[in-house]
Amino acid sequence: MPKILIVCTGNLCRSPMAMALLKAKLAQDEARCGWQVESAGIWASTGRLASTHAVEEMAARQIDLSSHCAQPVTRRLVAQSDLILVMTRNHAEALEHAFPNQTHKIHLLSEMAGKKYDVQDPYGSTRVEYECTARELEDLIENGYERIVALVEEATAG
Repeated sequence: MPKILIVCTGNLCRSPMAMALLKAKLAQDEARCGWQVESAGIWASTGRLASTHAVEEMAARQIDLSSHCAQPVTRRLVAQSDLILVMTRNHAEALEHAFPNQTHKIHLLSEMAGKKYDVQDPYGSTRVEYECTARELEDLIENGYERIVALVEEATAG
């Protein structure tokens, strides 16, 4: 079963929202509805809930994020993933340093949509900032979906 890991800093805002949005997108794709998507954080504390505004933004899209529990990036998660999508270049660098034999799997989420920039962290910001981040993540997943699928299918073809 193909598996995608989405990584941010604390696994409280960006990566849980992106995970939820990508799961929803995959659920609409009959050929890929069984794919797994997880999220984790470079500096995550195990068991913390997603931020309130992240839960609210996903609820506004009929997606339930209320049971999300943060988890740190682990060797097992990285090894089991076919594709790792990160929010910033710093996240990519940290993972590449920690897991040098897995660098081929690590990509910026923005790169999936043909761009190359960091998705800013809304943690501690207003609901409006979370709304902007959620919309940005939706756009990146929508516009980068074909690239995401292609990379996972390429990784699992062997």
